[in-house]
Amino acid sequence: MLPWKNLVLLLVSLAFYAWGDLASLPVLLVYIVVNYVIGRLMERPGWRGPGAVLGVVANLGLLITYKYAGFLVTQANVVLASLGAGVLPVPALVLPLGISFFSFQGISYILDIRRGVIRPQRSLIAFGMYKAMFPQLIAGPIVRYRTIAGRVAHRRVSAFRFRFGLTLLILGLAQKVLIANTVALPADQIFAIPHAQLGFPTAWFGAICYTLQIFFDFAGYSTMAIGMAHLFGFNFPINFNRPYIAQSVTEFWRRWHITLSTWFRDYLYIPLGGNRGSAWSTYRNLLIVFVLCGFWHGAAWTFLAWGLYH
Repeated sequence: MLPWKNLVLLLVSLAFYAWGDLASLPVLLVYIVVNYVIGRLMERPGWRGPGAVLGVVANLGLLITYKYAGFLVTQANVVLASLGAGVLPVPALVLPLGISFFSFQGISYILDIRRGVIRPQRSLIAFGMYKAMFPQLIAGPIVRYRTIAGRVAHRRVSAFRFRFGLTLLILGLAQKVLIANTVALPADQIFAIPHAQLGFPTAWFGAICYTLQIFFDFAGYSTMAIGMAHLFGFNFPINFNRPYIAQSVTEFWRRWHITLSTWFRDYLYIPLGGNRGSAWSTYRNLLIVFVLCGFWHGAAWTFLAWGLYH
């Protein structure tokens, strides 16, 4: 209802982020300014290619520093200790809230400019609003700029759309609070039982509870985000489409965390060659994508194993 709606939504989003992680607010502001400046530089002749490289390096560099530096140094220390050399100090960096999401968001923005799919946003306030928009800031979906570009300056919310957005918001909240939080209680208790004391029925019950918990938790957040976006006049992409009815791992990834799987497809798998080459190159590309997908979820060997499995 306000003429300065982008500024209001930016300020509210920054306040929302500061409420959850005040210490990391400067990191989010750096992401906003860096991606905005690089996007504007790419408008200049001869800057589209170098700007894209700079943008990807900047986004990945910050992500690797905050999320993976500790893990990488720890693994390096294992090697150094086996060689009898001195160990390196492990950086004690606090992982900023949502950094995995707004890093990938920034990379898609820069690469879409490089490909000529979108034009750089010239308003820092409008771009900051897109980067910090609070419904999707913490847990996705990963919203590409081109998805909402047409509604940054002009958007309208009808009574029907507002009601539809509230319906989705309530549905997502119910998925999170009534289902995910409920089945999380037995799941946590069962996962805490020592393996030697874990019986067959109890193990299966715990696995099923966690299966329901992780879906309704994540899908609930995505549904809430999509619903809130409608309240502000935006269309966010669907992020889950009944993944547990999938008949194969391939189909599962077309239904689970859709914005992440399509991001990897469009910005990594296809640029690597996709399935256009030999069978060997296709499997190589799939392996690269899913190893990195595993590491995106967390800095640990368990996530690497998870990615390799998929």
